[in-house]
Amino acid sequence: MDYLSLANASISGILTGLVYGLSALGLSVIFGVIRIVNFAHGEIMVIGMFFAMLLFRHLGIDPLMSVPIAAVVLFGFGYILQATVITRVSQLHDHFQFLLLAAIAIMMVSACLLIFGPDPQSVDIPYALDSFAIGEIILGKPRVYAAIGAIVVASLLLAFFRYTATGKAIRACADNHLGAKVVGLNVGRLYAFTFGLGTAALGAAGAIMLLLYEVQPYLAPGFTLLAFVIVIIGGLGSLYGALLGGVLIGLSEALAASFLQPSMKTAFSFALLILVLLFRPQGLLGRAR
Repeated sequence: MDYLSLANASISGILTGLVYGLSALGLSVIFGVIRIVNFAHGEIMVIGMFFAMLLFRHLGIDPLMSVPIAAVVLFGFGYILQATVITRVSQLHDHFQFLLLAAIAIMMVSACLLIFGPDPQSVDIPYALDSFAIGEIILGKPRVYAAIGAIVVASLLLAFFRYTATGKAIRACADNHLGAKVVGLNVGRLYAFTFGLGTAALGAAGAIMLLLYEVQPYLAPGFTLLAFVIVIIGGLGSLYGALLGGVLIGLSEALAASFLQPSMKTAFSFALLILVLLFRPQGLLGRAR
């Protein structure tokens, strides 16, 4: 085995996995608080990618610089969606929630197809082919910048939940819905705010992901499935678990693609999922229920 190739593949996989983890963080935030599985996860992320692409093409804003803008816009979208639509089915059976969010996802994909077409599109960033050299290890600048952006956004989100009054109130709602109502918290508004935070994380992840992937509407189902795999591995509702799961998936994909075949990376991701389900079904950082 070429250990230099192993090191290059491992570091690249970890860097990509941090972006995966940020995207899964949006799903984990929503489920951990509202107990609703966002089946439109990938579609919202793709909208973030298209939004960043438009900002780059028409205003010349680098995808990394567009992260705050995409996060704010998608936060507003998520807040309104939860407050006006999703809240009406939140108390119904799970399959009603699934059907609603699946319908929203299909509408999003159809809108993207109508506006942007089915062909993959990319942004021509000036540092696309540049790299950093650390000894004999070569790291592409887009991947490094994407990982740094993902770390910054994830850190801000985790700090919000830990240190702000609103974040603590949201955590209280997640721990005890009835108790939060009894002490006077506006649970409906906090749920809408949480859904907005989840979609903001997806908007940020989408803008960052534009550095690594060409964007097209049919990426969405793959992103949704990948996020489900990550949060199950990390532990449903665990924010740190989502980040850990993303890093593990990115690492496994990179090693499989480098030393076997690129087509094997998905098989390795699901093999990791099966192992976790067999030996720790609550996820690596999840709590047993």
